[in-house]
Amino acid sequence: MNIIRRMHLRQKLSIREIARLTGVLRTTVSKYLAASTIEPKFPTPERSSKLDPYAERLAG
Repeated sequence: MNIIRRMHLRQKLSIREIARLTGVLRTTVSKYLAASTIEPKFPTPERSSKLDPYAERLAG
């Protein structure tokens, strides 16, 4: 997504030219340019720490 944004904003390439260079469909390029997010965000699962059994000892 960053590459597409850079090509469009800095290099002033058209959507069709970006699609040709990257091998991505024009509709996908348009979708990436219209998106407000820069990078896709994935949820991180809640994990317990290896130190959880020793938390009371470490706090004291």
